[in-house]
Amino acid sequence: MTEAWLEIGGLFVSAFVSSTIAPGGSEAVLAYLIAEGRHPALQLVGVATLGNTLGAMTTWGLGMLAAKRYPVAGLLPEKSQKALTLVQKRGVWALFFSWLPVIGDALCFAGGWLKLPLLSGALIILLGKLGRYGAIAWAFD
Repeated sequence: MTEAWLEIGGLFVSAFVSSTIAPGGSEAVLAYLIAEGRHPALQLVGVATLGNTLGAMTTWGLGMLAAKRYPVAGLLPEKSQKALTLVQKRGVWALFFSWLPVIGDALCFAGGWLKLPLLSGALIILLGKLGRYGAIAWAFD
């Protein structure tokens, strides 16, 4: 594998992991790669957005699985309970804020738990994450 593929693959993995229940630092990886200037910023933003969105959809799937086994929302931790309430009130549009630290993963989990429309949910999640990564690219380019 070439160094370019390792860097871009590393960004994808970092973005994916950062959007699941595991902590990560994909923003720092993106900022570093943008500052290095070895890859087009648009390509890096696209890779980070795709990885982060797929990670969010994985968390969404975990929410769907949890809803089958634990239909009572009272079993959720406080962070997830707040996110569930927010998504119940605002619907699929709350998922735009899935890029936020701490609560973002819980919003995706809540979207799956509540069985919100998958396609519109994924699109709104993607737009929020694209906005975040676009802002990082703009700041470091």
